[in-house]
Amino acid sequence: MTAPPISALAYAPDAATGAAPAILAVRQIRLTDFRNYRQLRLDCDPEPVVLVGANGAGKTNLLEALSFLAPGRGLRRARLDEVCRRARPGDAEAKSWAVAASLDTPDGRLAIGTGLEAGRSEGSLRRAVRIDGRPAQSQTALGLHVAAVWLTPQLDRLFLDGPGERRRFLDRLVTALHPEHAGDVAAYENALRQRSRLLGEGNRDPHWFTALEDTMARHGVALAANRADTVQRLDAAARLGVGPFPRAALAMAGDIDGWVAGMAAIDAEDRLRAALAAGRLRDAESGTTSCGPHRSDLAVRHLDLDLPAAEGSTGQQKALLVSIALAHARLVALSRGRSPLLLLDEIAAHLDAERRAALFDEVVALGGQCWMTGTDAELFAPLRGRAQLLRVDDGTIAAP
Repeated sequence: MTAPPISALAYAPDAATGAAPAILAVRQIRLTDFRNYRQLRLDCDPEPVVLVGANGAGKTNLLEALSFLAPGRGLRRARLDEVCRRARPGDAEAKSWAVAASLDTPDGRLAIGTGLEAGRSEGSLRRAVRIDGRPAQSQTALGLHVAAVWLTPQLDRLFLDGPGERRRFLDRLVTALHPEHAGDVAAYENALRQRSRLLGEGNRDPHWFTALEDTMARHGVALAANRADTVQRLDAAARLGVGPFPRAALAMAGDIDGWVAGMAAIDAEDRLRAALAAGRLRDAESGTTSCGPHRSDLAVRHLDLDLPAAEGSTGQQKALLVSIALAHARLVALSRGRSPLLLLDEIAAHLDAERRAALFDEVVALGGQCWMTGTDAELFAPLRGRAQLLRVDDGTIAAP
């Protein structure tokens, strides 16, 4: 049976208000010394945006800038200093970068600014964030306002690569539904690194380890619980399928995921603390921390073929990934009352004509702003009259 379109599932009027979810849309973005953009100002309408140009022109760079409007390291997971514009002959080397955007949100117009600046210690760098002109304590505050999800060609191997890539992908999906999740992930990973460093140094002071393991237990169980909630809800949405895209089943796989599912959070915290304390010697010898949410994996199954996602063909895996992203966008729209920003890099080239047309229909029906890139404008012909087509050429953007 053909799955119903996203519009029929995600955009039924709210029972209480009778209104469909409001959109989240970038209306203006300004870049300074970001990748190959020395200065850029781009004004946008709220409908989908298609960026067309040759490889290396700056299409993905613009998507990366947009991804910095949400918490995290952006769609390339680059170091902060790697994002600075590289100097050309006769040009001064950039030492910082900035992204500023004006967005339409359900709460009105919002201004976000983020970029690289000097940290508190000499020679250090930090990412500054300002919301409506006021400094934010950390980038996690962005998650309260912006949900962004992206698909890039690098994610085509998501089901074949190690569990770390799947966890990072999942954590972006979780943050879109649980804005505090990014803070839990950052706190857990910071404590994990400090514990590993102390173990590597041969430190045996129990007070240090007790404090770090308490932090890991509290934030680790919180992030595992948020993952479990998101995966449970996303599994229900992905099982429906989206148009010609396949149906998917999702589940968490890991010791702590079983604890979170089977006991109260405070008991799961105690169990993780005990496991970390008991594993100090083993972890020191192996150089790894053997227990915690950093060991979990996201298990995905292609329901239409009844096989694990990793056993499907390249095209089947790509279609499954798009199906999950669309199901997640629908879920975010229903849960938060706003669609996420969808950033789809080189998305059209690897889908057949039927699925391309279906994807375009779904993102339009979703009602949110979707940014797509490609080298061939003709692949986006079904979007004519329903999207803004812009040509990117060596750091400049204009209508074709």
